Amino acid sequence: MKKSIVIVTPHPDDETLGCGGTILRHRSAGDDVYWLIVTKMNEKSYSKERVQKRKSEIEEVANKYGFTKIFQLPYEAAKLDEVPASELVSEIGNVFADIEPNIVYAPYRNDIHSDHKVVFDATMSCTKWFRYPSIEKVLVYETLSETDFIMNTDANGFRPTTFINISSFLDEKLEIMKIYESEIAPHPFPRSEEAIRALATLRGAAAGARAAEAFMLVKERVL
Repeated sequence: MKKSIVIVTPHPDDETLGCGGTILRHRSAGDDVYWLIVTKMNEKSYSKERVQKRKSEIEEVANKYGFTKIFQLPYEAAKLDEVPASELVSEIGNVFADIEPNIVYAPYRNDIHSDHKVVFDATMSCTKWFRYPSIEKVLVYETLSETDFIMNTDANGFRPTTFINISSFLDEKLEIMKIYESEIAPHPFPRSEEAIRALATLRGAAAGARAAEAFMLVKERVL
């Protein structure tokens, strides 16, 4: 049965790093996949050329994945902790009410970037079954250079419970990541092709596949 999937990302590139292969797998299965980007570049903080470049990257990435629809909120990156929580919850909730997702993918709460924590908290507020009855499953993804850079000694760390085989999609995921020219660089940069491939290989080894993406299952409804 076709599912409605939403990928919630604080920034463009989180979707590819965290679940690019999984997105491609959902699309190959015929699922409707929606992309919700919480932040947006603006000309107050970036040059007009940089803003246009990012817009073009998003459009190209969206075409490669074949998203059913993209939603982009207007908040500035690295400043989500200044946005009232109720406002962010309302904005995400409006998107969820529109698309009625069955599966939600969100960032890991303890990532080093504060935006990821804020987006996780707001997204979780929009997964209550009695307000969003379409939601069957909620998973959080790991993001290279964010999840693996945790400095909180009290955090338990990312402990995957769910693995998705992306062996047939890893090369395509890497090609899509290259669209973000300013976000990828040669190894040992955390978001290098070698690092992305290595993590997929490691997760695959844990799951009995050539390559996999790992997630933490937050909740799954009894249907």
